[in-house]
Amino acid sequence: MRTVRASLLSAFLLAFSLAAMAMPHGDAVERFFPDADRVDAPAGEPRASAVYSGEKQLGLLFETNDVTPIPAYSGEPVNMLVGLDMSGTITGVQVLEHSEPIMLVGIPESRLAEFVNQYVSRTIKERVRVGLSARQREGYQYVDAVSGATVTVVVMGEAIMRGARMMAVAHGLVDPGAVHQSRPAHVRHDAFEPADWEQLREKGGIARMHISREEVDSAFVGTEAEGVGTALPGTGAETFVDLYAAYLNAPTVGRNLLGDEHYERIVGRLEEGEHAIMLMARGEYSFKGSGFVRGGIFDRIQLTQGDRAIQFRDTDLVRAPRLAASGAPGTTEQDIFVVRAEHVFDPGTPWEIELLVRRQVGALDSAFVNFGLAYDPPEAWFDYPEPQQLIAEDDDRPLWVTVWEDRVLHIVVLGAGLILLTMIMLFQDVLVRRPRLLHRLRTAFLVYTVVFIGWYALAQLSVVNILTFTNSVISDFQWSTFLMDPMMFILWTFVAATLLLWGRGVYCGWLCPFGAMQELINEVSRKLKVPQLELPWVVHERLWALKYLILLALFGVSLQSLATAEVYAEVEPFKTAVTMQWQREWGFVLYAAVLLAISVVNRKFFCRYMCPLGAGLAIPARLRLFDWLRRHKECGTPCQICAQECEVQAIHPDGRINPNECHYCLDCQVTYWNDQKCPPVIARRKRHEKASRIAAGNRSGGFPEIQVRKQPARAAETEQVT
Repeated sequence: MRTVRASLLSAFLLAFSLAAMAMPHGDAVERFFPDADRVDAPAGEPRASAVYSGEKQLGLLFETNDVTPIPAYSGEPVNMLVGLDMSGTITGVQVLEHSEPIMLVGIPESRLAEFVNQYVSRTIKERVRVGLSARQREGYQYVDAVSGATVTVVVMGEAIMRGARMMAVAHGLVDPGAVHQSRPAHVRHDAFEPADWEQLREKGGIARMHISREEVDSAFVGTEAEGVGTALPGTGAETFVDLYAAYLNAPTVGRNLLGDEHYERIVGRLEEGEHAIMLMARGEYSFKGSGFVRGGIFDRIQLTQGDRAIQFRDTDLVRAPRLAASGAPGTTEQDIFVVRAEHVFDPGTPWEIELLVRRQVGALDSAFVNFGLAYDPPEAWFDYPEPQQLIAEDDDRPLWVTVWEDRVLHIVVLGAGLILLTMIMLFQDVLVRRPRLLHRLRTAFLVYTVVFIGWYALAQLSVVNILTFTNSVISDFQWSTFLMDPMMFILWTFVAATLLLWGRGVYCGWLCPFGAMQELINEVSRKLKVPQLELPWVVHERLWALKYLILLALFGVSLQSLATAEVYAEVEPFKTAVTMQWQREWGFVLYAAVLLAISVVNRKFFCRYMCPLGAGLAIPARLRLFDWLRRHKECGTPCQICAQECEVQAIHPDGRINPNECHYCLDCQVTYWNDQKCPPVIARRKRHEKASRIAAGNRSGGFPEIQVRKQPARAAETEQVT
């Protein structure tokens, strides 16, 4: 009986302590510490809750946001609950909250749970890395990543391990000496020697890692990606990537590589505790990649030192000038990354750049390996253990400027396409009189839209952009945020201008990659004479309202939670078919494929009835300044040719063009000028032809009765007398 009472009392105390903490983690406590009967309220710095069994402390319970709020791919940290016992061993991890787009859609939450469970039983003394290393290093433990969310899980792993070490030391679970903590060295600014490229290599100022294609193939042996994307016979020895790394704060390296002027501009303006590392490469593989976005992380590289991993964000990138050192090899890319002061980086001890190489093995799954470029700094360039003192001065160059400079080629190609489209709109009356030229030009532009704007530049606009812009205007609007993505910014600026000039149709009919896919598919099906299915006008007109209802629903949800609205915005198949190029789970792929399949028998079904982006563009398009689509007074009464031929059914039976639904294909304008099809123009042509025949007859004398009437009266009288 006493045992039962004691058990009930323990359960009551545990429930009471959890309620006092106001934390919904009761189930987690039971899993992390099965013997616990009491949990204190969060206390200390950083905050943590002590867990007890009777009077014996079992360990700590803490949230990673309280100790290591490291931003993930979304720009927001992933908050996790971590259990840590008195020996510094992790007893459990649970994901509490995140805002990762790739995890909100496309990857189930169970994958995150499986990932964090790999940290259970790890100790704070272990060096844990995410993913498989191509060159296994002694003293490191590796955990499996989540395919398609590499950046997210790398940041999560770092938050778990770093947070556990900091909590163990701060709350006295372990001796501070048990955790590796080195005092940073500082650069000797008087240690400068002129040197060319080869001399810097010999001194250890520049580290190199050369990887061939066959080395990459070997690294994937034993993984799911074995045999995927292997080198062709005879090409195994070719360079996959030739990567160089240099620590620029050291004058011998920085001044010789950058030149004095750029060294002062870049290194001289770093804040105290910040460091500049330059990466240079040549070969077919880019260390930077093209997948990072505004507020995102470079997911192919990370800096590791001891038990710490450092991710670089877009705000850490600085444009690298032309190399000043003589003898430097040609490189295909070179960039400078700033290690921020909060990482407590020690430039005087060895560090490493980890390069991630990924291979796709399925619609969503991928395998990757890490290659390590080790950098061993020369001790003569540093003083130990005094901290480094640098000039604390902000760089006056906004990051978005360097991003635009890096994407000059993309901007030029996009700009050329938009200029061409502007010329088409301005001189449409000339082009529509040459139907064959217009058709070829339009088809070529639609291919350009799908391939370059969509799949290459990933500049597919979305209703999410509208919701984000509206949210930022309501909260804290900053132009620099939108300038970080030049392709999207230029495209949105152009769309805003064309909305005022011509309406929604310029984007929906010419610049939307998914819309272009549907139109090209329908063009091919019509060439093959596939029967087309069109809805009755009454049904078609009612379905127009559907996309506006979807837009209103998404807007309402976004006012409460933008992240939730992004999930429901998957009604747009753009991410699947364009941005992620079909590399998603089968449900998303099937949905997008079905919409494209409908285009075989119905032109642009999704655009006409379901697209919330089109609805969002149609609303401000009501303010358009011009209406250049010409109509005859006979259009609709009685002529119905244009209304019947309009493939998106944007022309009412009475002949009116609905500008909210028109995709500006210009087919009706071709008919407007066609004197073989348009009845008013045919009638005008026949009148002109008749008048021309009469005039021609007058000139040739082919009408004698007119000549008789024009004979003088006297001549007529003479004829009568005779």
